[in-house]
Amino acid sequence: MKSNYKRLGDYIEPVKVRNSELKAKELLGININKHFMPSVANIVGTDLSNYKLVQKNQFACNRMHVGRDYRIPVAVSESEEPFMVSPAYDVFEIKESKELLPEYLMMWFERAEFDRNSWFYTDADVRGGLAWQAFEDMQLPIPHIDKQREIVKEYNTIQNRIALNQQLIQKLEETAQAIYREWFVEFEFPDENGKPYKSNGGEMFWNEELRKEIPKGWLMGILENISNQLMGFAFKGEQYVNDSGVSVLRGENVSEKFLRWDNHKKWNDEITPRMEKCYLQENDIVIGMDGSKVGKNWAVVSKYDLPLLLAQRVSCLRGKKKAYQNFIFYSMCVLDFENYVSQVQTGTSIPHISGLQIFNFPVLIAIDSVIEKFDNAVSIITKHKSNIIQENQKLTELKELLLSKLATIN
Repeated sequence: MKSNYKRLGDYIEPVKVRNSELKAKELLGININKHFMPSVANIVGTDLSNYKLVQKNQFACNRMHVGRDYRIPVAVSESEEPFMVSPAYDVFEIKESKELLPEYLMMWFERAEFDRNSWFYTDADVRGGLAWQAFEDMQLPIPHIDKQREIVKEYNTIQNRIALNQQLIQKLEETAQAIYREWFVEFEFPDENGKPYKSNGGEMFWNEELRKEIPKGWLMGILENISNQLMGFAFKGEQYVNDSGVSVLRGENVSEKFLRWDNHKKWNDEITPRMEKCYLQENDIVIGMDGSKVGKNWAVVSKYDLPLLLAQRVSCLRGKKKAYQNFIFYSMCVLDFENYVSQVQTGTSIPHISGLQIFNFPVLIAIDSVIEKFDNAVSIITKHKSNIIQENQKLTELKELLLSKLATIN
């Protein structure tokens, strides 16, 4: 072990403060990206005084499922207000902040190598727990505090730019969805004179199924009417590689409106004729078909993600006409595809959705000329969004490079 590597347990200590006075009202968990998030646990009728408190600059982690998840959920609080976490979580803090910065330690926890090392030390339990002693015995380089501040500053510059870009992406999304609502919910799309259709006397007719008036020529349909569906290939997991070949889009890579590549696999074997049909295209809509977040996990493929092969249990929607693609995506956003899936999904311990259920998502289908105008209106937005996504991908690569170099710091 390098001389500047130190035992983690020599720098941290457990914190076992309970919410005995019920000062904290917010219960948080830790997501896969190692950030605190609102907990989905049902706490109605639960004694909250037994839950653990987390203060600013304190850490919380869940060591119970490291072997199963290949990651250790750990996060540091940046909140000025205390909050609760599960009694099963460990809460700890740094003994002396003049020797080790919380931000620097969190950077070390975010490294993929840290997760791999944690997995190596898990026990034989089916879930693969990580003992507290093993956690404390893990080692990391701890440079001088001034060097830590320098590293954290560089890292935060990248992180802040990524966060700003994410805000811009969200604003662009909101703008495009607002246009969709105006055109396809309020029916105020531009008429042949460029004026809002409904409020300027556009012809409407009664739709019995919707129990309301809709523009002339429009009809109630389902996604199958306007899209084709591509199902992925059953790749053999043991033949995946990490370093070369064509990236494979698996269910694990489809998150909530974005694709994540921190755990992606590649295929570096023969591409069969059946696999050839699984190559994805720019603007394809991919939908994860299994898991606790089924209905939430769907996103659009960027040209910067290609080439990309589609794996089994991920569905791909591709418009029957090119102009349909943005219309399909924003229909799913505004008409609440997530809620629809929650009503039709099957499975108990692991929810599922079928290709047929995806196809049966109801959507009000406008005439082609309006859909084409909508596509023209939002394409500028989606292209700008795609460019920002690419920038964030590059920034994320830079961030990962910085994290990887922590192991070599003196």
